[in-house]
Amino acid sequence: MQTRAAVLWEPHTDWSIEDIELDDPKAGEVKVKLAASGLCHSDEHLVSGDMVLDPEIAALLQLEQFPVIGGHEGAGEVVAVGPGVTSLQEGDHVVLSFVPACGRCPSCARGRQHICDMGAVLLAGRQISDMTSRHRSKSGKDLGIMCCTGTFSPYTVVNEASAVKIDDWIPLDKAALVGCGVTTGWGAAVNAAEVEAGETVVIIGLGGIGMNAVQGAAMAGARHVIAVDPVDWKREKAAAEFGATHTAASIEEATAQVGELTWGANADKAILTTGVATGDLVGPMMGLVAKGGRGVVVAVAPIAQEDVKLNLFDLAMQRKELVGSIFGNANPRRDIPRLLRLYDEGKLKLDELVTNTYTLDQVNQGYQDMRDGKNIRGMIKY
Repeated sequence: MQTRAAVLWEPHTDWSIEDIELDDPKAGEVKVKLAASGLCHSDEHLVSGDMVLDPEIAALLQLEQFPVIGGHEGAGEVVAVGPGVTSLQEGDHVVLSFVPACGRCPSCARGRQHICDMGAVLLAGRQISDMTSRHRSKSGKDLGIMCCTGTFSPYTVVNEASAVKIDDWIPLDKAALVGCGVTTGWGAAVNAAEVEAGETVVIIGLGGIGMNAVQGAAMAGARHVIAVDPVDWKREKAAAEFGATHTAASIEEATAQVGELTWGANADKAILTTGVATGDLVGPMMGLVAKGGRGVVVAVAPIAQEDVKLNLFDLAMQRKELVGSIFGNANPRRDIPRLLRLYDEGKLKLDELVTNTYTLDQVNQGYQDMRDGKNIRGMIKY
């Protein structure tokens, strides 16, 4: 069939909105008619070059990362099913999980679906089943798909492992948010940081991930939730709607505030959810953490980032923990339906996350708004 998509032909260029050809699903795959796609910062990392594979490594692995259809946070309806698919049928409503979950690899078997072995091909852009493409440009060029999903298109073909069935009464445009941002942020607080009732928690960065870390920490019963961001209206929204008890415009301001709130003991947990993780942020974040506390890095760093400023004496002698987190350390087949039930019961905020909506043709404007600090989460609606 013919459809349209936002394609990135190379880093440091705009998304190109163009007609494409989409094949029918092959064995183990489904075709999905999407209702909406979130504009996540991870796609911006492709544009900026932060998430681009080293050319020598890509050549060694025989991978061609570009051109690629963007988008990895979407939800829609299954409209075609390939041979051998057993968990889905036409008409099912699904959220596309940006990390596939096979349910059989060692990680999935240990309850760590967020590091499923199938995730090894997230940046390869091809179908998991056979490493070929179902999406092609009008000239016949194979197109990759971001995180095995490619949600910057009204239709896509994905592996069964990337589609999680949900209740059909959940609004699909809101369900889309749980495919990445909500689960990543909420899970960073609840799963990775393991926030407990009565704790003091600092969240640094209030985008689509950080705002959900705020509501995750609040839902877990944190006594103090300090939301840090230089943008005034984001701090106000974090306090008014998502559960922050205090706000700060910078890490330095938060450091003084946390010291006062805890009588010098510092925060039990700190979570880094900035748009880009840089090595100079880790030391100040860990400086906020109490003895025996934990710092969690959620934000994506440039793929070649290796330099980190960190006091190793302090790390060891105060028995602090520094951990990484992907997809909120969630199990998408369990946690995506669970979060949507919390939303259905009025306990999890999704509607309030969407700041502005766009058409597919406005995707570049959506990302400019994100860069300008105008969005918590922008969303394409089809």
